[in-house]
Amino acid sequence: MSYLKYEDRCLRTHTGKLLFGPVGRRLWVDYLDRKPGFCGRIDFIHKTNLTELFQVVCDREIDWELARSIWRPDWLSMENSDRDVYMEETKSILFDDLAFSQQKWKNECDKPLTLTLQVAPEGAEVDGMFFSTPELSYGYRVGGVCGWTLPGTTYVLEPGEQIEFVAACQVGNLSTETREELEQKLDAFWKKYPHLEDALHAAEKEWQDFQDKVPTFYCSNPIVNAAWSYRWFIMRHCTAYPAFGNLQHAVMYEGRSHRMNKTPFVSQGWEFTKLIPLSTPLHVTDYRWSEDREIVREFLRSFFDSADENGIPRCTVTNGYLASYANYGIWAVYQLYLLDGNQEFLREVLPAMKAYIAGHIKVHGDAVDALQIEYTHSRTGKEYQPSYWYFHDYPKNPKDKSTYTPLKRVDRSVYHYLNTKGLAAICRILQDPDQKKYEELAEKIAADINQKMWDQNTHFYYDLHYQTDEKAMVKNIVGFYPYWAEISDDEKLPGLEYLKDPAHFNTGSAFPSVSKENPAYSPDGGWQGIFIKGRNGCVWDGPSWPYTTGIALSALGRQSQLHGHKYDRDFWTFFRQYTAQHFRDGVLERPYLVEHYNPESGEPLSDEVDYNHSYWIDLVMSFVAGIHVEEDKIIVDPLQLGLQWFTMRNVLIRGHRYAVSWAEKENIDAVPVGMKIMRDGETIFESDVIGKVEIVG
Repeated sequence: MSYLKYEDRCLRTHTGKLLFGPVGRRLWVDYLDRKPGFCGRIDFIHKTNLTELFQVVCDREIDWELARSIWRPDWLSMENSDRDVYMEETKSILFDDLAFSQQKWKNECDKPLTLTLQVAPEGAEVDGMFFSTPELSYGYRVGGVCGWTLPGTTYVLEPGEQIEFVAACQVGNLSTETREELEQKLDAFWKKYPHLEDALHAAEKEWQDFQDKVPTFYCSNPIVNAAWSYRWFIMRHCTAYPAFGNLQHAVMYEGRSHRMNKTPFVSQGWEFTKLIPLSTPLHVTDYRWSEDREIVREFLRSFFDSADENGIPRCTVTNGYLASYANYGIWAVYQLYLLDGNQEFLREVLPAMKAYIAGHIKVHGDAVDALQIEYTHSRTGKEYQPSYWYFHDYPKNPKDKSTYTPLKRVDRSVYHYLNTKGLAAICRILQDPDQKKYEELAEKIAADINQKMWDQNTHFYYDLHYQTDEKAMVKNIVGFYPYWAEISDDEKLPGLEYLKDPAHFNTGSAFPSVSKENPAYSPDGGWQGIFIKGRNGCVWDGPSWPYTTGIALSALGRQSQLHGHKYDRDFWTFFRQYTAQHFRDGVLERPYLVEHYNPESGEPLSDEVDYNHSYWIDLVMSFVAGIHVEEDKIIVDPLQLGLQWFTMRNVLIRGHRYAVSWAEKENIDAVPVGMKIMRDGETIFESDVIGKVEIVG
């Protein structure tokens, strides 16, 4: 993967606060101040707001805001020079929740300079080089043991003298670990990495070990190459191993967000660093392409462990549960199986999947059809989508509950179809007698979506009034979900044209969450001129979300493969727009994906950097490389996107490693001319032209 680096990577909404890439199992950084050491807002398992782990302070007044920094996935460097003192630093976090800082100081004045290792997190109890927090609202305490490679806790640097050293902090959960155990881990760190460079090499190796497990992709388009590296960074950055309370298995967060209150140990505001079931299937969709399938199974174990008494997964923190959200969790399980063929895991989660379907029928079902009702407008992850207010003519105050109508939702119903279809396939694989029941239910759901939600006059799928089945005539982004689920027939293809129409969804930065024709359409995220959730608020009446853009692109790409590559160039246009959203100001050296954007200008409308409730990697695998895996075969059918060349290697599918490449002519990147497919190092297909290939066996 290409080299990721960003000079002075700071938050937009907190001026000068440095972002930080490395994470441990449970330890990560919200943001860092420009100071030697780890101070700012530092988190553990959930949002913790530790103000520091340690600092190295000197007895000279230095303006650290002038320091220059370079962000990388595996470390952060900082350099500062004035007339009297030169300092450079590289800091990282190792997987075992140990933060370290490698520093070099030079005293360039004629007076001694005193350096002190300081351990003083605000609100924590400090005993020498050890600190402990009060019990957090999440039910655990955080502790840390600090030290450095210099003697004592102060060091005097004589005029002209230069010194290099490492300072470190071993962090842990004091509800399951003792101070003595943390001290032993820190001591083991010093013994394992006796030289200054060793710890930094260890951090680099942890990042490299992760990269070695994912497919290698390059193409003739630099922005796609950069986004490929960046999205895999997000995968690793957002993965956590809480091992506490309700979160015993690994989870992937929607992001390491800074949105919450910054008061130490105070949990106020929406937190993304928890299990959110809406996102888990999206994470699985991308991460399943890594050869580390066990971590993906861990995500799914956490997902099913969060289920309520009806079998419906919920948002989960270590000591509690919150709301449930619509998702395609069972379909994600089946998609993982297609790559790894692990039937043992299917058997493990089969009871939970059956309970999931039964629970959704009980809570969201309707007696007259197989569609799913959403009663709370935020629970499909698309709050304030205008169709809920269609029947009250889009009132000025959408928070008045009397003006909003529950709906039979297209997105929730399509998820229900995919989940049921996936469970039917899993039952067939496991020879479970419920196979036919779920097959018939899936057919019924698809038929109801097509018969009730499709409007022949306007060629679009609409949400329905939950009691009368009257269509809410709002073209919102979920109207493209049936194409993604492959339940639309050929006569419904005209509906995809709305994606290409500037009067509807072709607005410049794919895709708005509702058509431009809608009276409530607001590209900047307000509601009829009022920012009902603040400037960065989440309002689905116009802004562009990577979450739904990815699904709409899957719909467009898959329908193109099924219909003679009819939409290949359209896919490329919108895929490029989506990919551009991954970079601040469109600059490749500034990776910075957030939650949502203005669909006309591409302006970021939120600041949850490295945000993670969408997929993008799967779009490259499925449509750029064109890999489509079924139970009995693999179809390779790249979209013809105008790329001069691409190469995808190290793709693990059911025990075999595949590579796919294409080049239209000789190139300096040594990609062979024509289309080539390899399995386990042997060529199994070659052609002068790019096209569809079926691989059986």
